[in-house]
Amino acid sequence: MTSRPLRALLICLALAGAASAARAETTPASEAAARQREALEQARQSLKETQERRQRLAAEIEALKGERGKLQASLVDTATSIRERERQVEERAGRIGDLGESERQLKASLERRRGVLADVIAALQRMGRQPPPALLVRPDDALEAIRSAILLGAVVPDMRAEAESLASDLREMARLKEMLTSERDAMAGELKQLGEERERLAALVDERQRQLGQREGDLSAEASKAATIAHNVSDLEALIARMEQEQAARAAAEAAKTPPAAPGGGRDLAALQNSARLAPAIPFAEARGMLPLPVAGKRLRTFGQRNPSGGEEQGVSFAAAPGASVTAPSDGWVVYAGPFRSYGELLILNAGGGYHILLAGMERITVGLNQFVLAGEPVGTMRGEASPSGQAATSPTARPVLYVEFRKDRGTIDPSPWWAGTPGEKVGG
Repeated sequence: MTSRPLRALLICLALAGAASAARAETTPASEAAARQREALEQARQSLKETQERRQRLAAEIEALKGERGKLQASLVDTATSIRERERQVEERAGRIGDLGESERQLKASLERRRGVLADVIAALQRMGRQPPPALLVRPDDALEAIRSAILLGAVVPDMRAEAESLASDLREMARLKEMLTSERDAMAGELKQLGEERERLAALVDERQRQLGQREGDLSAEASKAATIAHNVSDLEALIARMEQEQAARAAAEAAKTPPAAPGGGRDLAALQNSARLAPAIPFAEARGMLPLPVAGKRLRTFGQRNPSGGEEQGVSFAAAPGASVTAPSDGWVVYAGPFRSYGELLILNAGGGYHILLAGMERITVGLNQFVLAGEPVGTMRGEASPSGQAATSPTARPVLYVEFRKDRGTIDPSPWWAGTPGEKVGG
């Protein structure tokens, strides 16, 4: 009689156990499916945002067609915004590096004290299992109690100090981890915005070069001629001289087709506001203290500094962020743009008055021969891409290096008097 209810109860328990096991087996699968759905929704939202951003950018580019001045102003403004964003990323990468180093040192300290901490914890455990004898309980063991009291009086303060130090270090470790997570999340957001701004800059540059291509159908022939000249000359001075001859001949041919410009000269600050200008706003010699740095980054080597080969540096070298935008330091005409000897990708600007600016080390040059560029206008990009963790930005060996050289007539000159005081500029050896 009683066996049936018992069997029923056992069956119910067995079914309940099976159902519980089934739920336990299906829970991971359900969680995985939920994660996949969330990832898919995030991908769809990201794609939607990207499409909307590109539509806005296409509309902006369409509005700039035929407006050379507005296009160049947009280029300069976007490059300036990118430069500021790159500085922010650089500073945050430095903070992440410092926090990571603090975390590493704290971990190393805890690792070195692992043995001491283990001994302290073991002693405390032994004391808990075998407390010292009490006089009221065992008055005949007074000597042992006194010895234990003396020992505890000597050991407990040290153990308390070690325990407090351990607790403090563990709290500091938790704080560092929280700060690192916060900084890395913020950096990921800044890198996303930087990527969007670089995408906008690339579209503006493509439109600029497209418009130039419509007006100058012989650009490819000019580039081929420049490559031939670069192959045949032996040094940089010869290259500049030959390219200057080509540019002078071209300028003379164009001058014969257009009426002469009104006489002028000297500092014309109003001309700086004209983004459609086709000549330098002010003479280069009078632009001291006004030129922006061509790239955001740390100054590695300066003009006149001794180099490893025993000679003196003829220019300035900057450790730039991976993928950084490079801008023209001053108004000028592109005399040469392409590979040359050990310089790699080389850009030479004629700043007027016998002055030339050389930029080398870029992965890509985004301007063409005989093109006039404004100070602050993008002319190229450095190699690589920024890392979300900041590791690539903080490692000196991972940084691309931009070499900048100022020349007057046939000699190099110190560019430092020309640089403007730039907020956040880093100078170091």
